[in-house]
Amino acid sequence: MPVDFAVRDKVATLTLNAPEAMNSLDPEMRAAMFAGFKRVQEDDDIRVLIVTGAGDKAFCTGANLKKTLPPKESYAELNFGRAKDESNMGLGTDKPVIAALNGWTLGGGLELALLCDMRFAADTARLGLPEAKRATIPGAGGTQRLPRELGLGKAMYMMLTGDHIDAAEAYRVGLVQEVFPAAELQDKVFEIARKIAENGPLAIRVIKRLVYQGMETSLEAGLNMERMAFGVMRDTKDRIEGRIAFAEKRPPVYRGE
Repeated sequence: MPVDFAVRDKVATLTLNAPEAMNSLDPEMRAAMFAGFKRVQEDDDIRVLIVTGAGDKAFCTGANLKKTLPPKESYAELNFGRAKDESNMGLGTDKPVIAALNGWTLGGGLELALLCDMRFAADTARLGLPEAKRATIPGAGGTQRLPRELGLGKAMYMMLTGDHIDAAEAYRVGLVQEVFPAAELQDKVFEIARKIAENGPLAIRVIKRLVYQGMETSLEAGLNMERMAFGVMRDTKDRIEGRIAFAEKRPPVYRGE
């Protein structure tokens, strides 16, 4: 299978499974990957998604050039027609998505990681957008998302030189949230995901929406959205359960209601 999909404790793990090809993306893997994202959004028993790569060498190194032929559709059809390719627009879920970068994370692999809400790296990971070295450009969101994460200067340096950075530098500049020893990465990331999954499922989805929508608007408009969302959330069963559980000194049981 090009993608492995497993669920445990309300946490789904989607593993890109082509270690012999550095988990590079071919059409079959891309289709399976986005089917996995759709499943996460539609399954109420899944509250958090981890995306990682098989093996210990690579998270993902972008497109598998040996298996990715030029599309039969025209550029116009791909971007504006029924065959529209929206792979750089988002993952199609308002549930938290965490990237566990277990090795080389290059090109489209880094762009995939940038689509995730958080990124954690093995100490062996290396990250970069080397497209300019091959006379092309990052075409799946890299030119737009990397500057938003790192600021203009550092993002320009990485993209224009095509150089990659190690995990320690990625942490220093804020591209990843934490670095773990390679042997501990998956367990550490799973514990973070499970901690998130134990929280109110409606709350974590609303927080994610508010953050992303607020980043695209003014502070005043964002605060107004937050106020309205707080009102919507105020009388949910989960919010009441959270307060009762706190008073009774027991773990809350949230149902997404």
